Amino acid sequence: MTVKKLTTPFYEKLSLVLVGLIALGYLVIQAKDVLDPMMFGFLFAILLLPVANFFERKCRMPRSISSFLSILLLVGFIGGIVYLVSSQISNLASDWPQLKTQVMQSINDLSGWISTAFHINTDKQMVYVHSTTNKILAAGTDVLGTTFGAISSLMLFYSFILIFTFFILFYRKLLLKFIIWVFNEENSATVFDIVENVQTILRQYIIGLLLEMVIVATIACTLFWMIGVKYAVLLGLFVGLFNIIPYIGIFSALLLSSIITFATSTIKQAVEVAVGVIAIHAVDSNLLLPTIVGSKVRLNALITFLGIVFGEMIWGLSGMFLSIPTIAILKIIFDRIESLKPWGFLLGGDNEAKKAARKKMKITTE
Repeated sequence: MTVKKLTTPFYEKLSLVLVGLIALGYLVIQAKDVLDPMMFGFLFAILLLPVANFFERKCRMPRSISSFLSILLLVGFIGGIVYLVSSQISNLASDWPQLKTQVMQSINDLSGWISTAFHINTDKQMVYVHSTTNKILAAGTDVLGTTFGAISSLMLFYSFILIFTFFILFYRKLLLKFIIWVFNEENSATVFDIVENVQTILRQYIIGLLLEMVIVATIACTLFWMIGVKYAVLLGLFVGLFNIIPYIGIFSALLLSSIITFATSTIKQAVEVAVGVIAIHAVDSNLLLPTIVGSKVRLNALITFLGIVFGEMIWGLSGMFLSIPTIAILKIIFDRIESLKPWGFLLGGDNEAKKAARKKMKITTE
């Protein structure tokens, strides 16, 4: 007597998958306050792991001290970047009277052009401007309170990141043993391989991203200096820092650098700066990004863009930063589990598709 195996219908499997994804998405959104800094702490812990190992093995330091010193080095590096940017911004603030005069002159020129082109009286324009200004000033108290609230939330968020980074570094061996122990002993080799590859690829990705930021900032500073922009270093740093945000960051850098150049220089230089930022982005997208970062995380552009969009919808700006590392982790897991390999193939780039096609062709010819 043969026993027939019950097969689950496709629509039932699809329904279960959709329900699971919806439930997972809901939990991720609700747990944002905890998962968000924990994910950043996880990335920073992976980046600082070689430093902590160096302090432990070479300098014979306890794990708590080595983890703490590694975080201090990270804070010092970030503090140096913040100091460099803030010193440039202070120079910009010292020239505020000149900027105000330039902006007022530009507004007057724009008002004259509107009056000539659209036949709108200058007095009517000023009435509209003054009414809008009064509304903004009336809401100034609320804006100020919101600003202080946002700053305090950010400081708390950064503190949580550092705390999570320290604990992940301190308990890294315990966490690794737990992850391997959770799965069956027969899968321990696969789990260990996934953990090792996640560490290696994410560390290379973060270092490559930082290297790309330095190169882009250097190119931008040099180009703006050649154009003759007054705040070439500040604008170059803005372009390099905003370049970390995929796709959207370049538009923010373009807008900010064009406005500052327009307020401090001529319209010609503002146009040259805008064209320069676009040219830098073209070089970065087609040369630097594929060479430095793209070789570390092999994801196709469609999946990357969708991940950024969904990351922004779920967690906002931090979701955009974390989307690519998260997809990279999923791809590493999918590539090493037989039933999930098609999904790993979907997340990959064109090179993997070509390799798979060549492999299939080789099998058929044999």
